[in-house]
Parts: sequence; C-alpha cells; structure tokens
Amino acid sequence: MIVFSAFTPHSPLLLPSVNKTKLAKVEKTRQAMQLLADELYAARPEVVVVISSHGAMFDDAYSINLHDKYRLDFKEFGDLTAHRAFTPHLKLIDNLQRSLRRQQIPMTLSSDEILDYGAAVPLLLLSEHLPDIRIVPVTFSALSAKEHFQFGEALKEVLSSCSERVAVIASGDLSHALTTTSPAGFDKHGPLFDKTVQECVVNHNVGGLLKWAPADLAKAKECAYRPLLVLLGLMERVHYDPIVHSYEAPFGVGFLVVHFALA
Repeated sequence: MIVFSAFTPHSPLLLPSVNKTKLAKVEKTRQAMQLLADELYAARPEVVVVISSHGAMFDDAYSINLHDKYRLDFKEFGDLTAHRAFTPHLKLIDNLQRSLRRQQIPMTLSSDEILDYGAAVPLLLLSEHLPDIRIVPVTFSALSAKEHFQFGEALKEVLSSCSERVAVIASGDLSHALTTTSPAGFDKHGPLFDKTVQECVVNHNVGGLLKWAPADLAKAKECAYRPLLVLLGLMERVHYDPIVHSYEAPFGVGFLVVHFALA
C-alpha cells in the first residue's frame, strides 16, 4: 500500500559535499528536505519508488532500472565521498512491468548500477535513517502529458495492492529560465511555469497542468513536468493534502518541495 508521496528537487547543489561554498543559498530547501525526511521516516516505508527525469529515457516507452544493486556516484559533480548502496525490489519491479504490459502501456527495462542524480539526490537526502529500504527507479518517456498522467494511474493500481509499505518520490527541478542569470537565460514562460505548478498542485488542478503546450514547456526549460504528472496520476482519486514545504530559486532554477500528505 502507498503510505507516502512527495515531489522534490534533485540538484546536486543541495549536497554539502558538492556545494561547498554557497550552501547557505539553498538552506530553505535543505530544511524542507529534512522535514520531508522526518515525514518519510514516520511513514515507515519498506520500498521507495523514485520517479526521475535523468535516468535512461526512451521516446516511446517508460523505463525501470533493474540491477542487482545500485550505488551513488557524484564524481562528475566533484564529490568523491558519497557512498551508499541500495537494493532493488525485484518482485515489485516484475509485478509492475507485467501489469503495465498487460495494459499495453509501453514499458522497458534498463540496467545501470549507478543511479542517475535525479534519483540519487533525493534518496541520499531523505533516506539516511532507512538503511534497509529497497527501491524501484522509474524514468519517464517522451510520450504525451496525458499519457504520463495515465501511467501514474497504472502504477497506482499495482502499488496500492502491494502488501508492503510503499513510498513514492518524484523528483525534478522547475524552470531553468527564471532570470537573466539562470542557466538557460530568461524566458517569460519560466516564472509562469513555476507559478502555475505551485497553484495547480495546491488546488488539485491537474487540468491546469495538462493544458500546457509543448512549445511553451520547451521555453520554460524544466525537468519536472512529466515526473510530477506521473505522481499526480498516482494520486488521482486518493485523498491527500498537498503541503508545500518550500519554494526558492537561488541559482535561477526553481526548487519545489511538496509533501502529498495522505488523509
């Protein structure tokens, strides 16, 4: 059964071992992630399904990373100290891929021992006190927004019937085009995207997200839209209270932390 659900940023700049000089600029987000870690611990999950935007992505199929073990590696960000291993929930992965294929939802398996940072950053920050959890790393596709929402609904069918306690974490950074000093420069669709996401999440307004045109999304330069839609599909017809723990954009990229507290 699903016992926890959240959306988080996944920037390596949230890690002290990576961001050695400007960590104070993300203190609001780090405090929110610590609060979320406490809430995750209180939910007592046995397995974490993490939906990332940086794993092996296929244009026409969703993907689950299946490996006999996973490990973190932040060498590309200058961190040689992060050491944490995770194990897969093999039975749940098998149940998911079988169920999805029966529903003719395009699904494929990849295999990579190194977790992508979209999964690794939230897992490292949130699961320090959950040493025995098993994980299921999921990556979205290039399919439509509506199909991602429906994918989330299909995931819920399997996860809700799981006999173990399941936490679901979707990760993504909002617009990278918020200011002239943002990584992607400034585009008016950037601030509009971040504002719309927050309003739609708080007001349970999935339709407001689904109506975004692909061209406008491209201008917003985000990597959060599809993981969030999968999570919202998974939360469809579930009683929850969306609690925004924090939002900030200290480096010109939107960081949003939301706990979808189950009623």
